[in-house]
Amino acid sequence: MPKKTGEKTTATPRQPIIAIMGHIDHGKSTLLDYIRKTNVVEKEAGGITQHVGAYEVVHKDKSGVDRHITFLDTPGHEAFAGIRSRGASVADIAVLVVSAEEGVKPQTLEALNFIKKSETPYIVAINKIDKPGADIEHTKQNLAENEIYLEGYGGDIPFTAISAKTGEGIPELLDLMLLVAELEELKGDPKKTAEGVVIESNLDTRKGISATLIVKDGTLTQGDCIVAGNTFSSVRMMENFQGSKIKTAAPGTPVSIIGWNTMPKVGDTFTTCSNKKEAEKIVGASPKKNGVAHNEKEFENKVVVPIIVKADVQGSLEAVLHEIKKIEQEGVKIKLLFGGVGDISEADLKVGVGAKNPLFLGFNVKAEAQTKQMAERLGITLHTFDIIYKLLEWLGAEIKTKKPKVSVEETTGRAKIMKIFSKDKDTQVLGGKVETGEINVGSEIRILRREAVVGSGKIKNLQQQKAKTSSVKKDAEFGAMVEAKIEIAPGDRIESFVVVEK
Repeated sequence: MPKKTGEKTTATPRQPIIAIMGHIDHGKSTLLDYIRKTNVVEKEAGGITQHVGAYEVVHKDKSGVDRHITFLDTPGHEAFAGIRSRGASVADIAVLVVSAEEGVKPQTLEALNFIKKSETPYIVAINKIDKPGADIEHTKQNLAENEIYLEGYGGDIPFTAISAKTGEGIPELLDLMLLVAELEELKGDPKKTAEGVVIESNLDTRKGISATLIVKDGTLTQGDCIVAGNTFSSVRMMENFQGSKIKTAAPGTPVSIIGWNTMPKVGDTFTTCSNKKEAEKIVGASPKKNGVAHNEKEFENKVVVPIIVKADVQGSLEAVLHEIKKIEQEGVKIKLLFGGVGDISEADLKVGVGAKNPLFLGFNVKAEAQTKQMAERLGITLHTFDIIYKLLEWLGAEIKTKKPKVSVEETTGRAKIMKIFSKDKDTQVLGGKVETGEINVGSEIRILRREAVVGSGKIKNLQQQKAKTSSVKKDAEFGAMVEAKIEIAPGDRIESFVVVEK
């Protein structure tokens, strides 16, 4: 972060913060797995990254010196657009992963847009070169068609071809990251008080509220007090990305802090203050927002579906709520009663118990036995999911069933009246020819005269070539007995129709 005018600095080069971005299934998590020699992919439901993780690795540069690099793993699915946007904003350098088989996809361009908007320098990693269908030259051309001009291909964007599965090209990619970091002259002042960004927060039922932070500048030390938005925490316990306890965190380091007073908001910047009393004073002066605000007018003349949503971490909650807004049907409005982080609790049930037919949705969370018992007593069903697609599919289908039904008349056939044979009170015998569709015995009809509806009626029976029939199709002549209050005349037309609910 830029220093203030006149402020003395002891800034030194710091480790870069790298965001791995790109389209779903193009190998971002597999790339990180190889780099970190771990297996995150199998831990994610459906093999899709659904959180932002921060990881620190050590790589020997070309001169044999150990260099630290911090990685952000950003989700590729469109539901996590907000998280991915923050990933680019927090990072010093972005790596745009593109499959050598599939080339540029919609989420590739979406990720690129975030990168450009945040003015983050980036590298392209052409992945999956081990696949039989890989075509590096075609991928370069495809990138150029989407205004991503690589070095040696009309532009100055550095790139390397890799296989996240076999590891081919990955040492060169890491060297490229360090080279770009040197060109960016990334620096941090370890003697300053720490400041940085909240990249994730969650509720641990045993430990309390925890948050993952990236220290952008300064050194965070055990015993410090930090403030992020309307929240604060004394740094009593600090862990690195492996869950090991540490006492200090240098510039560029990811760290987990446990013991916040309330849930910090993902994307908030944090600063360090001298003590808890000062933190409370800062937080007390900040505007607060409690609960979910609603404009009741937006719910007028709509079927209202009240929902309570719980998720394991703040980023996931934000993603779920973002997607839910997209699946409202005409005439149906979703009303969020409460959205929070942590397992579904008895308190959550009480929030929804006063609403009419509330839906309780959980993403990557569970409900304790007592909560389940209470839900059964109240006649409430808890719906929990570990893949966002499944949650949205289920909710979309549920919303569809609640959409108000509208009765619509659908025309099934149209005929021209050629002759009137007889009339007895409200019953007329006539002859005609079907112009479109078909007409059937028992069908309701509209009577049209010069294309204007002048009355209605019902077909009592039909004849075709003097034989009774149940229906007459297009271009066929017929005789019919019609029940109608209006007198039908030659030249009129009748339209048969059915009423359906949509």
